[in-house]
Amino acid sequence: MEGQLTKLRELYISYNRLRAVPEELGDCENLEKLDLAVNRDLRDLPEQLSHLQKLYHLDLSMNCFTTFPSAILNMPALEWLDMGSNKLKELPEDVARMENLHTIWLQRNEIAHLPEAINKLKNLSTLVLTSNKLQEIPICMEEMINLRFVNLRDNPLQLQITLPQCENPEEEEDRELFGIEFMQAYIQELKSSKTKTYTSELSVTIEAEISY
Repeated sequence: MEGQLTKLRELYISYNRLRAVPEELGDCENLEKLDLAVNRDLRDLPEQLSHLQKLYHLDLSMNCFTTFPSAILNMPALEWLDMGSNKLKELPEDVARMENLHTIWLQRNEIAHLPEAINKLKNLSTLVLTSNKLQEIPICMEEMINLRFVNLRDNPLQLQITLPQCENPEEEEDRELFGIEFMQAYIQELKSSKTKTYTSELSVTIEAEISY
């Protein structure tokens, strides 16, 4: 493939039972969209794919990734990423390197926590994390001012949040769809609970010192 297909802009090879991606694919310097979904046994990407400097759309859903491929972090044009229905357990600490990312689908994985650096994804507007293993929404996510759609359903979150009932069904539907209000309410409740815990611990410490 080397030296060939340099003008290729889109490549769709989903549903093909691929076990590996050829390193030479990195030579397709004008590639903008790559669909590798539903190959089932695909577990990694060659580092050479980081040469795809124009790639903005990448679909890796329904494969067998257990870790986040490092090549993805070196794709400067990447805006849209789907890694739903894999076996990811975490996101990389340097996830913020994907600075142009505006949409990421991570539903149906095994992600138990989110790195603090996620709040540095300043262009992120859509974040889907349904059906993972999250127990907490990081407080830092309140700084993600461009986030417009977030879905955190079906996670074992430690805090139970009940939002006030909306006056009309349309408002309720929008709230369910976009999830921002739930996320903000959760973070406020989490901050409040942490403050109460700290105050209680401080009080116990002071009492113990006085008694001593």
